Amino acid sequence: MADQPGESVPPDVPTGAWAGVHRGPLRAGEWVRLTDQKGRRHNFELVPGKRFFSNKGHLEHDELIGREEGFTVTSSAGAEYLVFRPLLSEFVVSMPRGAAVVYPKDAAQIVAMADIFPGADVVEAGVGSGALTCSLLRAVGPHGTLSSYERREEFADVARRNVTQFFGGDHPAWSLTLGDLAEELPASGDRADRVILDMLAPWDCLEAAAGALRPGGIVCAYVATTTQLSRFVESMRVHGGFTEPQAWESLVRDWHVEGLAVRPGHSMIGHTAFLVTARRMAVGQRPPVKKRRPAPGAYGPDYVGPRPPGVPEEEPTPE
Repeated sequence: MADQPGESVPPDVPTGAWAGVHRGPLRAGEWVRLTDQKGRRHNFELVPGKRFFSNKGHLEHDELIGREEGFTVTSSAGAEYLVFRPLLSEFVVSMPRGAAVVYPKDAAQIVAMADIFPGADVVEAGVGSGALTCSLLRAVGPHGTLSSYERREEFADVARRNVTQFFGGDHPAWSLTLGDLAEELPASGDRADRVILDMLAPWDCLEAAAGALRPGGIVCAYVATTTQLSRFVESMRVHGGFTEPQAWESLVRDWHVEGLAVRPGHSMIGHTAFLVTARRMAVGQRPPVKKRRPAPGAYGPDYVGPRPPGVPEEEPTPE
């Protein structure tokens, strides 16, 4: 039930939940999101005594601190802004970037379809700017673990700052290792319930992921191109220790709704990446061989990728 005027201030979200959100009045050190009348957004940290400047005038931070979010404020030049705390989905698309971020639509698919649960032991390869990391940490909670691996130090530094900013401190479930998962994960001896691969060549980490995953665990890859998608799926089939891979993408289109003018929006979040999931078989076990024959030409003379068991190489057709 929504809070009504005159009601007592609701208790804040428990610190131990590590949710990255707060209830109650805005406070110094929090980040807020201002939206103007044209939908333009501004995110900044509330600091006593500071001013927010735009081409529509300025606002005093002190005018915002201490108020319940969800109000309208007017700048010195008469511009109106909505004031809210940023949602996770809003934070990740506006935070500083070292690498491209995993969009909220894909992060939501990963959390749901890879079945990330509270208390899970999750491994993430390719931390990027930390967008997916935030969603994974919120899903595993303080009683799970998220072990992230990043090969590039500059990306790791950006991700560390973004994740720490969102959660307001060092999340107890998170560890960030600078290095290649293919080498570092086997050496660690860690076991995992889920392995998330967001990198250019996820097939290079397939053996390490298989070694770390518990039976029944899930591997999920986030790849951008059809050639990456094909090679990763076929590499999993050749490996033999996973169920048949499932591949898909999600497309999100907004709608304009105004009286009788109801139509699709002029822009949409189309292709961002393909997602692939499969489950780990028990050690020494293999999935049943597929009975359905491949499409004609699927593994023809022009195909140079991994070849599933039982699929012979085809000879080029004589000219």
